[in-house]
Amino acid sequence: MKVHFFEDNQDQPLVLDVLRQLRPQYDRAALLAQITRQMAQGYQVVYVKSGDQVMGVAGFVVSDKLAWGKAIYIDDLVTAEQHRSKGVGECLIDWFKVYAKEQGCQQLHLDSGVQRFAAHKFYLREGFHIASHHFSMTEIK
Repeated sequence: MKVHFFEDNQDQPLVLDVLRQLRPQYDRAALLAQITRQMAQGYQVVYVKSGDQVMGVAGFVVSDKLAWGKAIYIDDLVTAEQHRSKGVGECLIDWFKVYAKEQGCQQLHLDSGVQRFAAHKFYLREGFHIASHHFSMTEIK
Protein backbone atom coordinates (compact mmCIF):
# COMPACT_ATOMS: atom_id res chain seq x y z
CA MET A 1 0.00 0.00 0.00
CA LYS A 2 1.23 3.44 -0.91
CA VAL A 3 -0.18 6.91 -0.22
CA HIS A 4 -0.56 9.28 -3.18
CA PHE A 5 -1.69 12.89 -3.49
CA PHE A 6 -4.87 13.47 -5.49
CA GLU A 7 -4.21 14.69 -9.00
CA ASP A 8 -5.99 14.85 -12.32
CA ASN A 9 -4.97 11.35 -13.37
CA GLN A 10 -6.46 7.97 -14.16
CA ASP A 11 -7.13 7.34 -10.44
CA GLN A 12 -9.44 10.34 -10.09
CA PRO A 13 -12.75 8.49 -10.76
CA LEU A 14 -11.76 5.70 -8.37
CA VAL A 15 -10.78 8.18 -5.66
CA LEU A 16 -14.09 9.99 -6.06
CA ASP A 17 -16.05 6.72 -5.89
CA VAL A 18 -14.38 5.76 -2.60
CA LEU A 19 -14.92 9.23 -1.14
CA ARG A 20 -18.59 9.03 -2.14
CA GLN A 21 -18.93 6.08 0.27
CA LEU A 22 -18.50 8.68 3.04
CA ARG A 23 -20.22 11.57 1.24
CA PRO A 24 -23.06 9.94 -0.78
CA GLN A 25 -24.94 13.23 -1.14
CA TYR A 26 -22.58 14.09 -4.04
CA ASP A 27 -22.42 12.64 -7.52
CA ARG A 28 -18.92 12.45 -9.05
CA ALA A 29 -19.14 15.81 -10.86
CA ALA A 30 -20.45 17.70 -7.82
CA LEU A 31 -17.86 16.07 -5.57
CA LEU A 32 -15.01 17.02 -7.90
CA ALA A 33 -16.34 20.60 -8.11
CA GLN A 34 -16.51 20.83 -4.30
CA ILE A 35 -13.01 19.38 -3.88
CA THR A 36 -11.68 21.87 -6.44
CA ARG A 37 -13.24 24.79 -4.52
CA GLN A 38 -11.82 23.55 -1.24
CA MET A 39 -8.37 22.94 -2.75
CA ALA A 40 -8.23 26.64 -3.61
CA GLN A 41 -8.45 27.20 0.17
CA GLY A 42 -5.76 24.68 1.13
CA TYR A 43 -7.70 21.40 1.23
CA GLN A 44 -5.66 18.38 0.14
CA VAL A 45 -6.63 14.82 -0.71
CA VAL A 46 -4.51 11.69 -0.39
CA TYR A 47 -5.36 8.11 -1.16
CA VAL A 48 -4.04 4.62 -0.59
CA LYS A 49 -3.57 2.49 -3.66
CA SER A 50 -2.47 -1.09 -4.09
CA GLY A 51 -2.20 -2.37 -7.63
CA ASP A 52 -5.10 -0.79 -9.50
CA GLN A 53 -7.32 -0.55 -6.39
CA VAL A 54 -7.96 2.70 -4.51
CA MET A 55 -8.43 1.39 -1.00
CA GLY A 56 -8.88 4.53 1.10
CA VAL A 57 -9.11 8.31 0.80
CA ALA A 58 -8.55 11.21 3.18
CA GLY A 59 -9.10 14.94 2.80
CA PHE A 60 -7.39 17.40 5.14
CA VAL A 61 -6.09 20.88 5.79
CA VAL A 62 -2.96 22.13 7.48
CA SER A 63 -3.77 25.18 9.57
CA ASP A 64 -2.57 27.29 12.45
CA LYS A 65 -5.06 27.90 15.24
CA LEU A 66 -4.96 29.55 18.66
CA ALA A 67 -6.30 26.36 20.28
CA TRP A 68 -3.92 23.86 18.66
CA GLY A 69 -1.04 25.70 17.02
CA LYS A 70 -0.07 24.29 13.64
CA ALA A 71 -2.05 21.10 13.10
CA ILE A 72 -3.64 18.85 10.52
CA TYR A 73 -7.42 18.62 10.56
CA ILE A 74 -8.71 15.55 8.77
CA ASP A 75 -12.05 16.48 7.19
CA ASP A 76 -12.74 13.19 5.46
CA LEU A 77 -11.35 9.70 6.03
CA VAL A 78 -12.83 6.60 4.44
CA THR A 79 -11.67 3.10 3.64
CA ALA A 80 -13.45 1.45 0.71
CA GLU A 81 -16.00 -0.98 2.06
CA GLN A 82 -14.36 -4.04 0.48
CA HIS A 83 -10.95 -3.11 2.00
CA ARG A 84 -11.95 -2.44 5.62
CA SER A 85 -10.03 -4.16 8.42
CA LYS A 86 -7.01 -4.68 6.14
CA GLY A 87 -4.74 -1.94 7.53
CA VAL A 88 -5.73 0.82 5.10
CA GLY A 89 -6.86 3.26 7.80
CA GLU A 90 -3.75 2.52 9.83
CA CYS A 91 -1.63 3.19 6.74
CA LEU A 92 -3.29 6.60 6.32
CA ILE A 93 -2.94 7.54 10.00
CA ASP A 94 0.73 6.49 9.98
CA TRP A 95 1.25 8.62 6.86
CA PHE A 96 -0.46 11.58 8.56
CA LYS A 97 1.85 11.30 11.56
CA VAL A 98 4.94 11.48 9.33
CA TYR A 99 3.50 14.23 7.11
CA ALA A 100 2.46 16.27 10.17
CA LYS A 101 6.01 16.23 11.50
CA GLU A 102 7.38 17.19 8.06
CA GLN A 103 4.98 20.17 8.01
CA GLY A 104 5.91 21.28 11.53
CA CYS A 105 2.58 20.17 13.00
CA GLN A 106 2.33 18.72 16.49
CA GLN A 107 -1.28 17.56 16.40
CA LEU A 108 -3.86 15.69 14.31
CA HIS A 109 -7.58 16.42 14.71
CA LEU A 110 -10.80 15.07 13.26
CA ASP A 111 -14.52 14.87 13.98
CA SER A 112 -16.55 11.70 13.60
CA GLY A 113 -20.31 11.34 13.46
CA VAL A 114 -21.76 10.08 16.73
CA GLN A 115 -23.23 7.03 14.98
CA ARG A 116 -19.89 5.78 13.57
CA PHE A 117 -19.01 3.37 16.39
CA ALA A 118 -16.58 1.22 14.36
CA ALA A 119 -14.70 4.37 13.32
CA HIS A 120 -14.52 5.53 16.94
CA LYS A 121 -13.00 2.22 18.03
CA PHE A 122 -10.44 2.57 15.24
CA TYR A 123 -9.52 6.17 16.17
CA LEU A 124 -9.14 5.29 19.85
CA ARG A 125 -6.99 2.28 18.96
CA GLU A 126 -4.80 4.55 16.79
CA GLY A 127 -4.11 6.88 19.73
CA PHE A 128 -6.73 9.61 19.27
CA HIS A 129 -8.72 10.66 22.31
CA ILE A 130 -12.07 12.35 22.67
CA ALA A 131 -11.09 15.95 23.37
CA SER A 132 -14.31 17.92 22.93
CA HIS A 133 -17.92 17.97 21.86
CA HIS A 134 -18.60 19.43 18.44
CA PHE A 135 -21.65 21.69 18.26
CA SER A 136 -23.29 22.74 15.02
CA MET A 137 -26.11 24.97 13.90
CA THR A 138 -27.32 23.50 10.64
CA GLU A 139 -30.04 26.05 9.92
CA ILE A 140 -29.20 29.66 10.67
CA LYS A 141 -32.39 31.68 11.12
